[in-house]
Amino acid sequence: MITDRLTLQGWQSDRLNLWFLLGLGLLVLGAGLGLRDPWPADEPRFALVAKQMVESGQWLFPFRGGEIYPDKPPMFMWGIALGYLITGSMRVAFLLPSLLAGLGCVALVYDIARRIWDRATAFRAGLLLLFTVQFTVQAKQAQIDELVTFFITLGGYGFLRFLLTGGGWRWYYLGWFAAGLGIITKGVGIIAALMLLPALWTHREQIKQASRAQWLKGLAGPLFLLAACALWVVPMLLAVQHNPIPEYLAYRNNILFHQTVTRYANAWHHIAPFWFYLVNVIPPFWLPWSLLLPWMAWQSKRDIQQGQRPVILLVGYLLLILLFFSASAGKRGVYITPATPVLALLTAYWLPELLARRWPARLLSGLAWLLSGLFLVVGIAVLIKPALLAKLGDMESPWLLAISLGASGLLANWLLRRQPLTAILATLMLLWMHYGFWSFPLMNQLRTPQVIMQQVSQQLAPDDELLLTNFREQFLLFADRPLYHFAYLQTDEPQATDAAVWVQASARRWVLGPINNLSKCFIAEKGVNLGQRHGDNWYLFQADAILPACQSVQSSGAPVYYYEPKLVLNK
Repeated sequence: MITDRLTLQGWQSDRLNLWFLLGLGLLVLGAGLGLRDPWPADEPRFALVAKQMVESGQWLFPFRGGEIYPDKPPMFMWGIALGYLITGSMRVAFLLPSLLAGLGCVALVYDIARRIWDRATAFRAGLLLLFTVQFTVQAKQAQIDELVTFFITLGGYGFLRFLLTGGGWRWYYLGWFAAGLGIITKGVGIIAALMLLPALWTHREQIKQASRAQWLKGLAGPLFLLAACALWVVPMLLAVQHNPIPEYLAYRNNILFHQTVTRYANAWHHIAPFWFYLVNVIPPFWLPWSLLLPWMAWQSKRDIQQGQRPVILLVGYLLLILLFFSASAGKRGVYITPATPVLALLTAYWLPELLARRWPARLLSGLAWLLSGLFLVVGIAVLIKPALLAKLGDMESPWLLAISLGASGLLANWLLRRQPLTAILATLMLLWMHYGFWSFPLMNQLRTPQVIMQQVSQQLAPDDELLLTNFREQFLLFADRPLYHFAYLQTDEPQATDAAVWVQASARRWVLGPINNLSKCFIAEKGVNLGQRHGDNWYLFQADAILPACQSVQSSGAPVYYYEPKLVLNK
């Protein structure tokens, strides 16, 4: 039988196990912290909103540039803004909420597994969660999903303490309160309460025998959810009532209805079929544990038949999360990140039995060898044929990164060839170390427009005015001067003509935008080519570059917003 004793069992001390997991988590999830700037698509948006909160003191209503950002509650941006206030570095601050949420999830998973099973299962659960690909990826990005995963996990933790460990009603109310915090982070926080549906079966006898007082206590749970939501909703509504300008009214209506119920029931983008998560997301993003799912399905059937409450609750909860997100037409892979802690708990419980079988151990070992071999082959191929680097622009020596990762992975797998679990964890550890400490600084310049905005500052005089077309949050994030911009949702079609009208109003005006869109009204040869970023060549133009056909056009009347940065990011 193939075993990995320490990896499977941990140490004989809860405190030592937990500190080891948190230390390892800080190394894996925090690798590269401070070594890169926010990268598109979502990170610059949230970082910009947070930066403007610090600049303006307006924390209730998120703004990006001169217009309000109506798509998300501000909870996640508050976290980044607080980190920015404390550290003074956006490179550190923008990743802090996800990092801390990831560590919090590891701690919660460890503690609940220890209480419902044992110390060894708890150690495995924390370790497996830390190396679930989707969970780790989200913890290393500035997206809302890791933070909402923490609140949903906290809610599930509270419900499990109430249902399985005799923790009392305070844990039940914590579950509801955490679900409410999840809602004001990202509307789907309510899925924490799905844990209670399989409990209707596992605890049916207690429900039948419940007294009137117990029923009243149970029905009071949603009040704690509403109390958590009220922490932000009530001040926001009062602010709108006090200052009912159209922007605030539209924000209130959009965030409370359009971005919640309507977005779920009648999604308008990211449309995917019902089976999207089962086919497109779970197999690659729940690696390496998705390789074990066929055997886990058999294990779950056996344990459910035996009436094991923890398994019934967790399997039911996992399936309900997948059903919840699959039922909506709008789907993105990150949506099911809250299911990864549940996956880690179940996998950890069954893992010793699974590794006693031949194929689960072989699959984990084979994946570790395959990943290492692929990186080595790719690195050698790029070294031999540099033309393969054409699409990577000016990235410096990526072949060395790939060869280093592949060679170190193969060495680790050879040394651990009789310990498949430890081998795959070591391979993933090397992957995340290389990704954070090596690829972050290697890729950063190519993923940000910082160089372009520096060239803009060198080209323009201090009192010149600048209009940004084809809105990109990352350009505003790196701006060190006031600028004008069109709305984020403004269509591309009228922007060239509107820019032509705007720039002719003064000899000190400039237009910045991608040539593919501005060529309708501007002559490329008369502009300043600033280089390529984000799939476009960016140019600066003045009025002398306008085509004759656009010199007397009428403006479409689209609003132009003004943004003046008061804090400039570290260069």
